[in-house]
Amino acid sequence: MRDLREVLAPLQEFRSKFEGLLAAARKKAARAPERPTRLRELTGFGANPGNLRMFTYAPKDLPPKAPLLIALHGCTQTAAEYDHGTGWSSIADSLGFAVVYPQQQAANNPKNCFSWFLPDDTARGHGEALSIREMIEHAIATFAADRRKVFVTGLSAGGAMASVMLATYPEVFAGGAIIAGLPYGCASNVQQAFEAMFTEQGHAARALGDRVRAASRHRGPWPKISVWHGTSDPIVRPSNGEDIIRQWTNVHGLSERPARQEFIKGYAHRVWSSANGQALIEAFSISGMAHGVPLATTTKESCGSAGAFFLDVGISSTDHIARFFCLHESLVEMPRVAAPVLATIETPTDRGALVIAGAAAEGAHGSAEASLAEGEERQTRYPLDPNAVIAAAFKAAGLPVPEVPTAPPGTRPRVAPGPIIAAALKAAGLVQS
Repeated sequence: MRDLREVLAPLQEFRSKFEGLLAAARKKAARAPERPTRLRELTGFGANPGNLRMFTYAPKDLPPKAPLLIALHGCTQTAAEYDHGTGWSSIADSLGFAVVYPQQQAANNPKNCFSWFLPDDTARGHGEALSIREMIEHAIATFAADRRKVFVTGLSAGGAMASVMLATYPEVFAGGAIIAGLPYGCASNVQQAFEAMFTEQGHAARALGDRVRAASRHRGPWPKISVWHGTSDPIVRPSNGEDIIRQWTNVHGLSERPARQEFIKGYAHRVWSSANGQALIEAFSISGMAHGVPLATTTKESCGSAGAFFLDVGISSTDHIARFFCLHESLVEMPRVAAPVLATIETPTDRGALVIAGAAAEGAHGSAEASLAEGEERQTRYPLDPNAVIAAAFKAAGLPVPEVPTAPPGTRPRVAPGPIIAAALKAAGLVQS
């Protein structure tokens, strides 16, 4: 009996700390008044082995082949509360996409946390992970959504569950955003879950990546990843955000060193890019922020509402994640013409980032499950080669023409920065020919 008490004592201490932090965060925030929800519940979406509920939102005039976002709430929250706090349904109205909000039930977890640490709920084809996968397929059919543009995001336990979905069904998602979450496979029971949340783990990057690779037979391409974490988070240590980054840089085969570092809205932003400059992983470190979703409620990017675990820190994670997922792009289909369409154009935003207009969501890929992909018609249209446009502009200006490569037939043209920079340096007299 004494040995059992010694084993249970750390678990009880962790649980008491966790529940105390949750209660303190809710007490500190002003109690939000009850509001009618914009969401509607869908049933009959599948076998639902995880015993979850499915709530959805879609704009009234949702166009066909619109993107689909999966939004996973945190502990003590509901789907409606998460929608109100993040503002995802409001931004869906303006951008034209559908949202699915899986909701936990108290019968599964008394704190309404997704079971991101239980093996029976975090394996492909099982439990809560399969229930969410069934919701996705049901939503694609219900809203005529584009299965090549499915994304997932979540907070805390929902962020950790987003890690689960990205690892177990990587072929389903074009991208994911993990807010105050944990890496996939860092715990397999309640004790380990609390240890991962409250203590430094020090996992090797290769071991973290191997967990994702072992979760399915998929071998790429992999989803793009956005990671958000507050430096003063007392519930999920910020080191978990770093472990998520290391897990996915390893999976993508990228250096642990970012390709670019900058500040956006005063917060550190790191980007890891592919060899051709495509942003595959980004990370925001929100200095001084506790546990929650970063919001900006007084700016023009404002969406969502401040409250418990929804923190007004001057940057809208919802708006930025939507841009990272390319949900701001026009959904109007280009006409089918024999002549080349206009080139893809990169334009600066007031946040210092770049938005690519007219391109499909990068990293999107079809399902590897033949039963889901069978009979689906897919057509890809490629814009005019941007390298050719840039070379023509150099020539028209009387400058040295970049020796840019020609895109192979049937592939998406991408900007080749090396030759362009070399030509610009030569034109400025900084290098010799």
